[in-house]
Amino acid sequence: LENQKSISGSLILHSDQGSQYTSKEFTDYCASAGITQSMNKAGYPYDNAPMERYFNTLKNELLYLHEYSSEEVLYSSIDEFAYVWYNHVRPHSYNGYKTPFEARTGISNY
Repeated sequence: LENQKSISGSLILHSDQGSQYTSKEFTDYCASAGITQSMNKAGYPYDNAPMERYFNTLKNELLYLHEYSSEEVLYSSIDEFAYVWYNHVRPHSYNGYKTPFEARTGISNY
């Protein structure tokens, strides 16, 4: 939570228009924490599709395959997946079977 405090004011939270995100309590919290809310149009799920796809991949390629002995081990595994495996090792069909890092920079990891 300390890291989140240091970026408040520049943090944008994008969500759908679910009741948990539009409730007075939550919108007041966001305002008090300096978080700008961004929401998709009602009935328009496509702007969340990339994140939905990522979380589907995270669950199927990491979380459902292992048991975690502690929160620390879980968080470490997620960090490794996101910052190493997903971005630097795992090829993506969308990028012509390059990793996101290769597609962004043109630099091969090998």
